[in-house]
Amino acid sequence: MPKRMPSSLRVLYAAGPGNVIGTYQHWSQQKDDPSQVSVTYSGQFFEVCRELKAHAYVMSSHQDAKKVQDGAFTLEHRPIPFQNASGLLYHAGQIWYGLRLALTAMRFRADVAVVADGTTHWFMLSLLPHLGVQVIPSLHCVLWRKFMPMRQAEKLALRWGRRLFRQDCRAVLAISDDIAEQVAQLTQQQHRTISIFTPVYRREQFAGLAAPTEGRSPFRVLFAGRIEPEKGVFDLLEIAKQTRARSQEVVFDLCGDGSALETLKQAAADAGLADSFFCHGHCNQEQMRQRYEASHAVIVPTRTDFVEGFNKVVVEGVLASRPVVTSAACPALAAVREAVVEVPPNDITAYAEALVNLSGDRRFYQHKQQACLKLQDRFYDPKRGWAARLKNLLLTCKSQGYSANALQAEYRET
Repeated sequence: MPKRMPSSLRVLYAAGPGNVIGTYQHWSQQKDDPSQVSVTYSGQFFEVCRELKAHAYVMSSHQDAKKVQDGAFTLEHRPIPFQNASGLLYHAGQIWYGLRLALTAMRFRADVAVVADGTTHWFMLSLLPHLGVQVIPSLHCVLWRKFMPMRQAEKLALRWGRRLFRQDCRAVLAISDDIAEQVAQLTQQQHRTISIFTPVYRREQFAGLAAPTEGRSPFRVLFAGRIEPEKGVFDLLEIAKQTRARSQEVVFDLCGDGSALETLKQAAADAGLADSFFCHGHCNQEQMRQRYEASHAVIVPTRTDFVEGFNKVVVEGVLASRPVVTSAACPALAAVREAVVEVPPNDITAYAEALVNLSGDRRFYQHKQQACLKLQDRFYDPKRGWAARLKNLLLTCKSQGYSANALQAEYRET
């Protein structure tokens, strides 16, 4: 009897730290996850699997350990051990997680594993091709900090991971040119195909958003992100002090949670800025819309000691038609440079000056705002997004046959 090919692609997706079970519950009701402004990657993944009639095992390192089975989808929150440790304990946790991922892929009989950065050390994924699993790394953060030297352990892990990008993966998904350039540098230009994607938004998310108030007094500046020192939140407090010292009426609105939230609130009160420096905590889609409407500009003061991702807040500022102030420490800069006031990384005075210029120079502000309008359409185009790039790669995998694991299983069943 002739052997038939497997009818369904089996895909394992290691999605990072997000609440994939919560996103799935919204997606299964044909809704976007309201906790995010952009279309989530896990939501896009579910849609791709539906279109391809694929079976999927979706893993997340979310701290709320849980497992759900629903039809063709298995979803699991599997925390990474020792994630917040340092030294050997941290690396042991990464290696252990990578081994468990490989075991899960084997038991699931995965044909393809799509693995987001932060899941395990890259070199651990070179195990998967030996198990008959094709690998697609999904890179949302730079491989190393652009403006700081790497630690010895980081160098070693990346050196061992070079093989993955050179020969062991099917292709690489990357969210920015900065990331693609680092992959090329790591592999001496001998890497697999890199497919660059953009974050995707629903047009209705920003449709009808009220224009910034003409008076611009006070001038409201929005920060959205985790409240952590490396995200520049304490620099933001110093920027607020400098604008106050220049007698500028600037109000700062900070949206997000983090370990430094209460410390930052107290520091703002101690500095006498409680009337112009507001920490609002986590904000959902509707709350973020209100914050964008109230703002005149967006600021992203990420520091150079942070391994930054694309930082979608830069794009969201542009979609809201609010000029953005940031530095080259943020990879998103290259995609929307015309709408951004670029300052040197970590330069508090330069950030303050940029806000003063936007506040006081109407023509300069309008020039940046017009640039926002010209850049918006590309981020509403799903053809540029992660799902479109991933779907093309999975179709290629499917057209060229499945893994040894899937074929062997099919033969056993025939």
